[in-house]
Amino acid sequence: MAEEWLYQIRVGLSDQAASLLNIDPQNSVLQPLTEVLHKHHAAAITVYDAFSGYVSEAEQQGVERYPLYAWTRAALDDPAKREKFAKLCTLHVNGDEVYEKEVADALEADLLPLVEGGVLTRVTKHDSNPANNPQPPARFR
Repeated sequence: MAEEWLYQIRVGLSDQAASLLNIDPQNSVLQPLTEVLHKHHAAAITVYDAFSGYVSEAEQQGVERYPLYAWTRAALDDPAKREKFAKLCTLHVNGDEVYEKEVADALEADLLPLVEGGVLTRVTKHDSNPANNPQPPARFR
C-alpha cells in the first residue's frame, strides 16, 4: 500500500494584500481571501511569522534542540528573504499545518480564482513527503 502523505496549501500575496494582512485584516481588499479561509476553517500564517516564531522558541528552549535553527535564523537575517517571506503564507486548517489531500484540494480550488482577482499571486499544494521538499543547505545540517 502506498504511503498517505498530508498536504499544505501555500499562497503568495499581492503587494497590497501583504501590506494589509497584519495591519488591517478586515480591509475589503482581503475579503475574498477571508471568505475562503473562513469557509475552510483556515488561517493564513506568513512564512516570516512562522520562521520568527520558530527562532524565538528555539532561542528560549535551547537552539540545540531545533535542527533548523541556524538555517532559519540566517534566512531571517537576509533582508531580501524577509521581504519575500512577508508575502508568502502557509494555510493552517483547523489549527493543523498539514491536512488530508481532500481538504487541500478543496481549499486550493476555492483559492485559485483569487489569483486572477489579484489578491493572490500564486497557490501551491505541497505534500509531506521529504523527497519533495527542499532540505537546508549542507552548511546548516
